[in-house]
Amino acid sequence: MTDSLLGLLKLCLLALLYLFFLRVLWAVWSEVRGPRVATVPEGATRRAVKVKPSRRRREVVSRLTVAEPKSRRGAVYQLGPELTMGRAGGCGLALVDDTYVSNIHARVFQRDGRTFVEDLGSTNGTYLNGERVVSPVPMRRGDRLQVGATVLEAG
Repeated sequence: MTDSLLGLLKLCLLALLYLFFLRVLWAVWSEVRGPRVATVPEGATRRAVKVKPSRRRREVVSRLTVAEPKSRRGAVYQLGPELTMGRAGGCGLALVDDTYVSNIHARVFQRDGRTFVEDLGSTNGTYLNGERVVSPVPMRRGDRLQVGATVLEAG
């Protein structure tokens, strides 16, 4: 082999080494900073509203649609009386590819004609419209639920 070819191969190897090093740094940084919290669309703030009996049917959430990440966008999950979310295989909504989701992260359940979301002691928390869920919170259509790095929209 000629010296110029060996020099070119050395530069290629050095470039690959630097790319590998940058990828490792990026992976460590994304683990340290944690998941991004979904932003609340303007005008979608939580407010106390008394639900009239005639409006309850429209307020019941019947499905969750994935808004983020882009690879799963549009996937629809129908809600029953209770839906658990997490990385465990026994969860109704298994998010096995989301590393920020706990094994059993949160649950969505229906009670008295309303839909609630509850965090089940997850490490990274559950967020409804950008606010951390610390106790069962009622959900309405159009709300954005974040579990790990996955954002679901109630419909």
